[in-house]
Amino acid sequence: MRGDGRVYKRGDTWWVGFYVDGHEQRQSAKTNDEEKARKYLRARLKEVHAHELDASRPFLTQQIRKKTIADLMDALKTDFELRGKDSLQNLSNIKRVKRDFGDIRAVNLTAEVVAEYVRDQLAAGYAKATVNRLTATLRQGYSLADLPAPKIVKLDESGNVRSGFFSEPEIRVVMANLPVELADFTLFGWLTGMRKGEIASLRWEDVDGDVIRLRAENAKNGEARLIPLEGELSELIERRKAARQVKVNGMVMLSGLIFHRKGEPIREFRKSWATSCRMAGVPGRLFHDLRRSAVRDLIRAGVSQDVAMSISGHRSPAMFKRYNITDERDQRQALQQVQQYRRISVKDTVAALTVN
Repeated sequence: MRGDGRVYKRGDTWWVGFYVDGHEQRQSAKTNDEEKARKYLRARLKEVHAHELDASRPFLTQQIRKKTIADLMDALKTDFELRGKDSLQNLSNIKRVKRDFGDIRAVNLTAEVVAEYVRDQLAAGYAKATVNRLTATLRQGYSLADLPAPKIVKLDESGNVRSGFFSEPEIRVVMANLPVELADFTLFGWLTGMRKGEIASLRWEDVDGDVIRLRAENAKNGEARLIPLEGELSELIERRKAARQVKVNGMVMLSGLIFHRKGEPIREFRKSWATSCRMAGVPGRLFHDLRRSAVRDLIRAGVSQDVAMSISGHRSPAMFKRYNITDERDQRQALQQVQQYRRISVKDTVAALTVN
């Protein structure tokens, strides 16, 4: 009868045919036994009826059932590229999820497997925010494919406060212990608060007169921004111009990158960084601490939050606030200012009483 589907044979194998949302589905029952094929058809029809009763429950075709997490991530990457969301951070998260889950079929991934993965990442020292970004990317892949995702618990990031900072003397000593190209790279981070990946992406075509324009595709938040070349920044760029010539296979060429190692992009330099920090007496500091330091110093210098965020590239005040952290020095200065205010107030009051 109509709606009951059918079984038919192709060679020695039985197949089933039925309709879902007006479209015929043909699937191999993977058996040469007709009764087993009919049993398979009945099971599939139950799924069709459940879908018809509740449209929010998608019907999973054989093609969808074969999709792996890698397939979902490839589709998500394409979607990000089309929507201009293919920032370095998003692409990095996609690559990581694809590496960690890629071979698993999407319909087979369970909440237990995800929970175990989260525990492993935390045990390996990854921050809760990092793990949340990875699981959020995984969830986005399912959403784009219109597939039911396994339960994914978002970790509580409260208390995930940034705490590492450099003082001016400290970072100057660190730079003195680094190779010239890495010292310039570090100085740019110290002066602008720009992220490591964003700095590494800068090219000479991004220099427009006395400003550098960070392209949207190279910004973590996907939004372009500019950095005016003032003071030491201007001197730094002039120095990088002089270092633009590189010799490759005996030929002198001009590097397209502002910051490079013999013409090659600057990627990881953890060993050099760790050694220079240890020699400077500040072991364990992170390159990202330059960004935290820049944000806090902008605020201490009296720069408004809106302008500071336009320089640092923070999209939301909530994220910016996590970088603008007060410490003992700020508190001490605040108390000194209050006491000074009160002393002046008392003097003004006494002077007013004396006159009266």
